[in-house]
Amino acid sequence: MVRAPRSLVSRIEAIPGVAEVQARVVADMSADLPGVREPVTVRLVSLPDQPPFLNGLYLRAGSLPAADDEIVVNEVFAEANHLSPGDGFTATIHGHAKRLRVSGVGLSPEYVFQLRGTEVFPDNQLFGVVWMQEKALASAMDMSGAFNDVSLILGPSASEDEVIRQLDGLLGPFGGIGAHGRDRMLSHRYLTDELRQLRANAYSIPVVFLGVSAFLLNVVLARLVAMQRSQIGTLKAFGYSDWAIGLHYLSLVLLIVLAGAVIGLLAGAWLGGGMTRLYHPYYRFPELVFAFEPRSVSVALLIAFGAASVGALGAVRRAVALPPAEAMRPEPPPAFRALRLDGAFLRRLLSTVPRMIVRNLIRRPVRTGLSVLGIALGGSIVVVGFG
Repeated sequence: MVRAPRSLVSRIEAIPGVAEVQARVVADMSADLPGVREPVTVRLVSLPDQPPFLNGLYLRAGSLPAADDEIVVNEVFAEANHLSPGDGFTATIHGHAKRLRVSGVGLSPEYVFQLRGTEVFPDNQLFGVVWMQEKALASAMDMSGAFNDVSLILGPSASEDEVIRQLDGLLGPFGGIGAHGRDRMLSHRYLTDELRQLRANAYSIPVVFLGVSAFLLNVVLARLVAMQRSQIGTLKAFGYSDWAIGLHYLSLVLLIVLAGAVIGLLAGAWLGGGMTRLYHPYYRFPELVFAFEPRSVSVALLIAFGAASVGALGAVRRAVALPPAEAMRPEPPPAFRALRLDGAFLRRLLSTVPRMIVRNLIRRPVRTGLSVLGIALGGSIVVVGFG
């Protein structure tokens, strides 16, 4: 709002569902920083006299303001302008130049992602958030006994829409421009959208990769079983059970999965650390590190082995279903017969080689469908890689 008296805080606290209220003074001011020629804007946010307070600060260095001219500077703004406790700069507050001294460098959950409302991309050198004692900022802004910004915490059973409606009714006469929930705060919105995108990628991309892997395993293992047909028959003739034959091929699949898992975990640790470092300049948390969770690794291994087993199931079933006497003979050639479509019209339309391709596609619809699906998933990998 533009300006509201402090006496209004008690009425805001009386709104059903409101658990905690913090009224404060917030203002964007220009600042003059050494070595920066372009205009710099700082957002001054007042701090209550005694913590704790909403959107509390996490200090990286220094201390909270103890004097009227002391401030805590947002970490990304301090890094971009090489500010540390003891440094200072001049800001124009309510038309008056005031020298401010940095007492600390900190973070706030309200500004995990620091961005001016009119910007598309953050410019941490030309825009920063600083926190100042409430009495000092209110006095400098001619806002003693008043506030122009308020933050609320709602109780578990509160209705956000109803609280917003009543709050707008109270603040409207004082120039209120409309209350909103946390979902419309810039930091929360950017962070939520980023996490939603990562979650979608975490579900969609592995499905594509696992589908291609299952398809390739099925093709390779089917050919391996066909090549080892006589060996399978000989082993069965010597008394090896179907379970032993099936476990042999499943063990081969497990070995492939374990080799891929080792490579994947090592590459995942490297890429995960790189992705975390990539987010650090934009999203600031007290601690942002990449770590393996044993539960996630176990679930990933189970899913990978499950996908590989599904891909190998057809070939393994074909191996255990071979009778010994039949397996030791060469595989008989497939029996072909004329199709209904294989008439004079098809012979005139297609030459010999395309006609053979069409016949094979029609005679084996399941294999054709799986091949088309595998090719489609392979194309999806290429698209995802370039995206």
